[in-house]
Amino acid sequence: MQSNNESAHPVNEPIDLEIKDAQVIFKSVWKELEQEVGHENLRFPKELILLGGAPGAGKGTQTQFIMAARGLTCPPIVVSDLLVTPEAQRIKDQGGIVGDGEVIGILLRKLLEPIFRDGAVLDGFPRTRVQVECLKLLVDKITQLHAEFQGTELAVNFRRPTIHAMLLFISEATSISRQLQRGREIEAHNQEVAETGIGRPIELRATDLSPEKAKRRYRVFKEMTWDALQSLKEIYHYHFINAEGPIAEVEANIIGELAYQSSLELDPSTYDRLRGLPLASEITVHARQELVRRLDSYELEHRELFIRTVDTIDRKFMPIIERHALSGQAIVNSEDELFTDPLALWMLIDIFSERGYHAVVDKHIQATPERIDLETGQIHNRLKTIIRTKISFKGSEIRRG
Repeated sequence: MQSNNESAHPVNEPIDLEIKDAQVIFKSVWKELEQEVGHENLRFPKELILLGGAPGAGKGTQTQFIMAARGLTCPPIVVSDLLVTPEAQRIKDQGGIVGDGEVIGILLRKLLEPIFRDGAVLDGFPRTRVQVECLKLLVDKITQLHAEFQGTELAVNFRRPTIHAMLLFISEATSISRQLQRGREIEAHNQEVAETGIGRPIELRATDLSPEKAKRRYRVFKEMTWDALQSLKEIYHYHFINAEGPIAEVEANIIGELAYQSSLELDPSTYDRLRGLPLASEITVHARQELVRRLDSYELEHRELFIRTVDTIDRKFMPIIERHALSGQAIVNSEDELFTDPLALWMLIDIFSERGYHAVVDKHIQATPERIDLETGQIHNRLKTIIRTKISFKGSEIRRG
């Protein structure tokens, strides 16, 4: 009779074996990489976006949008496209997945390409528990490299990694329907190419032609990839996206999920350097109340200067602004001595803001020749201060035709 401990052991054994397999695979690949490129050239992306999803969830459709949202200009790394050996192709045609050792070896070499230095989208990785464990080991290695080279001239090549795991999810029925629809569309396209000779044929997955294989492909995803991706939620930035809806709706969800968060993405020393500066949102939230407070203080504490400033705007600025009412933009130059007082310039900006305009003020010092010293040849200039104010507002809408 087995004890409780003995009976529990087989349940945990697969996971333990997966971890051991991952360690063996990763250690072997890492050793080969060090020998091939050298320790100082193990320069991996600053950011990795792990894009996973059920077959037909729209990973290909959303990849470019996700990259634009993160400011990445390099091509996505589609893991399935990296695995083009005949053996790998046969496995994929049956709705299965390619071995983890081959995936890790090819992928890590791809990530070392300079084009991916700032970041990369990994379409279809990780898909298994072993790949998840290898990913963890990779991130640990990148973090170690970051610490090792910090403070050296090579530090910029070994930045702290940021990892996003994004899962696009759809139901089994939607997945099968979309796979078969894609198959029909590709089949029609390829037939037209064959008949007309125009265009290029598109690779047609065997799973996109068979409801049974499409169903199997979805179930492989749920049984293996789903659990693998779920396991990342406690470790990295995790984003679950319901991809059942229209493209625009899915894109809106992605934008919200990938919003930039400096405290999570910047190196700690960089963040500490910047954190004392207020966020734009912090400044604008009370901007209206602060404007009212300043204008009232001008009236109560600096009434004479305030009256002069309002009068100058009314007499010298508004006639020019009114002549530019159609365009919504006017530039006014002033040499009025009033604006030698910095407080008058602050009043000018605040008054325009209160009235619904946007004013930007530049101060220019212009030297005008006044006389020449005939004995020394020295030119004496008169300095003139010019206040240049650019005023923007909503222009007039003219009906044409």
